[in-house]
Amino acid sequence: MRALGLMSGTSGDAIDAVLVEFKGEPSRPKWKILNTYTHQYPLLTRNKIIRVGQGLKISSKEWFELAEEITELNAKAAKACDPSSTADVVGCHGQTIFHRSANKFERGGSLQIILGPLLASILNQIVVYDFRSKDIALGGQGAPLVPLVDETLVGRVNGWRGILNLGGIANLTIIPPKTGFDKNSFCLGWDCGPANSLIDLAIEDSTNSSLKFDQNGSIASMGIPQTNVIEKWLQEPFFHQAPPRSTGREQFGSKDLENRKMELGNISREDLLSTLTTFTASIISQDLDNLFRRKKIRLIELLVAGGGTRNLFLMRQIEKQCHGVHVRKIDEIGLPSQFREAMAFAILSWWNLIGKKVNPIHITGAKKSIIYGVRVDP
Repeated sequence: MRALGLMSGTSGDAIDAVLVEFKGEPSRPKWKILNTYTHQYPLLTRNKIIRVGQGLKISSKEWFELAEEITELNAKAAKACDPSSTADVVGCHGQTIFHRSANKFERGGSLQIILGPLLASILNQIVVYDFRSKDIALGGQGAPLVPLVDETLVGRVNGWRGILNLGGIANLTIIPPKTGFDKNSFCLGWDCGPANSLIDLAIEDSTNSSLKFDQNGSIASMGIPQTNVIEKWLQEPFFHQAPPRSTGREQFGSKDLENRKMELGNISREDLLSTLTTFTASIISQDLDNLFRRKKIRLIELLVAGGGTRNLFLMRQIEKQCHGVHVRKIDEIGLPSQFREAMAFAILSWWNLIGKKVNPIHITGAKKSIIYGVRVDP
């Protein structure tokens, strides 16, 4: 079975495409990456995606045209990755524009822009899309979804294994060991909080959009983090909610950045970036401490994926703060960091095609097993 996965994350910078061949048992398949491709969003499109996600009001016509453009860009990425259309199914996540966490007062909500039937027609292939709405309808958070397939992709080792994604939002997957008392445990997963979202917004704001990210963490590395303020931020209620837990730019976006900048006062750009980057690392460290406090789980290894792996200052801070955990990039075990999420939607689309259900209760909180995604034939 060949599946093509398409993914654009909360950073809204590009569409990643990966063509994967799967063989064997769906829960423990052998897989091989046949091709990868990244299609950058045009700058104006990216800016509109970010601004709409932060509350920009646009007309119905503009909404449709944005959806149409995003669909056509996904089609271009798919064709570039799989020019001969060899995939049996295309799993397309679409572009997240809005996410609302579920709580005791209201159900969750998540909006991804993609025109599934149009994509299937352009590609003349089966497309699976709309991966989150069924999870939410069944009481789940609808996020994070990649932890649902992480064990399938990377497997177990002789101890608890973690996978950390550093996209716009940081999320964790916790995989049980293959031997010992805990071998019958379930995978866990949740959103931690901001990874690159606040950092990238701060860079754009402080450079009048001439820079989109802190390359290698070089600006942050020249600053001094305001550790007293970070300690205060870490006490915010969201960071102490027990999983299932999800979030997005709605919570950690432009407004949140402005509030934190006001609290920090008149500090240099270097100190601001150093503080925000150290804050991200501190959130991860605190989550792992809370994991031990709640469930007595200690990781022996933390595999790191996502665009944040290229931020060397952030990676150093994570290594420094996650004491006793072997921290390394997920690329070292043969899984390309940049394409891990696209691979997840390739797997979910394959599982949709064969009718395989997934139990998300320990990750998103949805109350029954689900076949993820909506299938549309060309």
